[in-house]
Amino acid sequence: SVCHRFNIGRATAWRAHRKVCAAIYSLADKFIKWPNIEEAQQTWTDVQYKHKFPKVLGAIDGTHIRIQKPKEHAENYVNQNGHYSIHLQAVCDSTLKFIHCYAEQPGSMNNMCVFWLSDIPSMYTEKFFPHDSHLIGDAGYALQKYIMVPYDNNDNDMSEAQINFNERLCSAHVMIKEAISYLKGRFRSLEDKLYMKRTDLIPEYIIACCVLHNICILHGDFLDNIVIAEKDNNPTMKDDIETFTPGKEEGIEKRNTLTNMLNERVKFNIFDNIAIEHSYSRRSVPFSL
Repeated sequence: SVCHRFNIGRATAWRAHRKVCAAIYSLADKFIKWPNIEEAQQTWTDVQYKHKFPKVLGAIDGTHIRIQKPKEHAENYVNQNGHYSIHLQAVCDSTLKFIHCYAEQPGSMNNMCVFWLSDIPSMYTEKFFPHDSHLIGDAGYALQKYIMVPYDNNDNDMSEAQINFNERLCSAHVMIKEAISYLKGRFRSLEDKLYMKRTDLIPEYIIACCVLHNICILHGDFLDNIVIAEKDNNPTMKDDIETFTPGKEEGIEKRNTLTNMLNERVKFNIFDNIAIEHSYSRRSVPFSL
């Protein structure tokens, strides 16, 4: 252990740990920040080029950080897999850098519940989502104007255009899986189990790790042989998603427009960014919660 290696007491080691975590956490606003217009354009250009999916500002997903059994309200921390955990919601850009992280909720909460408790819904403005851009999520998120998600394929009756949309979106969405895998690959306590007794300090530790992850990305320090993690977030029941759907109609209209345009591009093999932007941005209407 650290105590034995450096011949220090547990209390001393814990104080040092707290000071270091607090110092790194204080840098979160500097290293984990929402992209400006130039950075946003770079991400949607990268995703358009690699995955042929337009106007992606970032990819969002949730992951669980396993912890030991809390002393209080332990039942709130039990996730779908029966483990005690903290739910980390993360958004990354095309470089795998986190642009938003939220780790304040217990593991029993699903993706959408955590999402609505984060501050992302309050950011639904042109300032934060320029030129009608959007995040991409998986089936654990509700379709909205600012979050594109795959079509539901439970009935196996999707059209070719919808299948094409899903394939492109899912291909682009892998970047958040990669970012989380890099995070947990660097900090094994986030992958295995975090042995911290005070649950109030765990979010600070998790965000500090996310800060260090971004610093590594900025310096081009990538890990080798990282395995993309399997989906570990709580399944979100359809009824739960339907409960949290402000802006759903706008999301449906936008997704249908994108689906048709992407389908036309497949037919004619045309990839014109400007056409996509003007086609559905003119049809947009203000969105508010």
